[in-house]
Amino acid sequence: MSKNNGIMKNQDYIIEITGQTHEGMGVGKIDDFAVFVAGAIAGEEVKVKVVKVLKNYSYGKLLEVITGSPNRRDPLCNVIRRCGGCQLQHMNYEGQLNFKKQVVKDALERIGGLKDVIIHDTLGMKYPWHYRNKSQLPVGISEKEIQIGFYAKRSHEMIDIDNCLIQDKIFQTAINIMKQFIKDYKISIYDENTGIGLIRHIILRKGFKTEEIMVGIVINGDGFPYAGELIEVLKQGICGLKTIVLNINKKKTNVIYGLKNKIIYGDGFIYDYIGDVKFRISLLSFFQVNPIQTKVLYDKVMEYAGLTGKETVIDAYCGIGTISLFLSRKAKKVYGVEVVEEAVVDAKENARLNGADNAEFILGEAEIEIPKLYERGVKADVIIVDPPRKGCDIRLLGVIAKMAPKKIIYVSCNPSTLARDLKYLVSEGYGVKEVQPVDLFAQTVHVEVTCKLTKVDN
Repeated sequence: MSKNNGIMKNQDYIIEITGQTHEGMGVGKIDDFAVFVAGAIAGEEVKVKVVKVLKNYSYGKLLEVITGSPNRRDPLCNVIRRCGGCQLQHMNYEGQLNFKKQVVKDALERIGGLKDVIIHDTLGMKYPWHYRNKSQLPVGISEKEIQIGFYAKRSHEMIDIDNCLIQDKIFQTAINIMKQFIKDYKISIYDENTGIGLIRHIILRKGFKTEEIMVGIVINGDGFPYAGELIEVLKQGICGLKTIVLNINKKKTNVIYGLKNKIIYGDGFIYDYIGDVKFRISLLSFFQVNPIQTKVLYDKVMEYAGLTGKETVIDAYCGIGTISLFLSRKAKKVYGVEVVEEAVVDAKENARLNGADNAEFILGEAEIEIPKLYERGVKADVIIVDPPRKGCDIRLLGVIAKMAPKKIIYVSCNPSTLARDLKYLVSEGYGVKEVQPVDLFAQTVHVEVTCKLTKVDN
């Protein structure tokens, strides 16, 4: 047995959970020594078995809830303890929304040093289930049985899925069809250890308003055997099937996608709407996975931008132009900048679809292309940033500060990097007016945030 500060591994303890981490783990103490407990909720008294002891903290396994939180509920999913997807199903929805607000508050205070900022209650869903319009599903085999599902927490152990409660229901139909087809036609399954086998992942996308379905298949090869038969089976079984795309990935890697796509049915696209703005979506397009809440988020961005029709807007990290085109309806001019070439192609097509003549999309890194706009004499009244989880490039933040727009609207999927970047912008003369968390990822620990910054001297 290992021992540290008197805490014994494999020993049972009764502790009070006084808080939760941003990953949803309960936090308690044994004789002032921190214990992290998955599945425990702040305010509970629980019995745990200490399973790992490190120098400054330990991990405990939840054995029993002695005094439960009012926010506790029984999870509905039958693989919740193994699957890494939904970390908060043991909390009721009100508790989840409050937790996410607290995560944002803690990050802004601890990392950003921002203690007097207005943080609104998290905007939630009326029905927080079956909201995902996209799934990326590894394909595996166990004891000669085909598995299509997700990986277990922190591993590549396959978990077969028969009823995921956050995916669109039609996806399970597609999964079942693919399983049977692979079995009937003896399609080989990729082994990541040997690099041998054909089928690696199934990608499913749905347009929630159009109800169009895309099936993507990531393969370790140049073609798919019995492709004609597969097309017919999927057409018969999936109402709304619009296109089937093969993605070629022959590298021995954990990266899901290869660089080449091959369309075997349809035109390679589906369409969907956010509000009344129409978008073309390809297999590799970034499009928010929860279209209902994306509309809520973008309405808040529009509110914070306060456009009157006279403003010039720059949208850094614009992707396929979702925010750009949403704002173009009330802006004089919108410039979207994006580093992914396929996304820029989609953005230009989306502008054409919506008749957005005032939207211009530029290929390149935002920290390089936006200074070029500045040199051309473009002065942004509003700058939007919606970066990946790692946050904004420091060079971009410097450029934004130099351009000194009246407003900055920061959209983030990571409160920690948001807080870091806000700290920098505050040091450059901006004030954080208000922050709005939006729940795009119900049942999980993830939260989307938008916040409004203005020049202090304005």
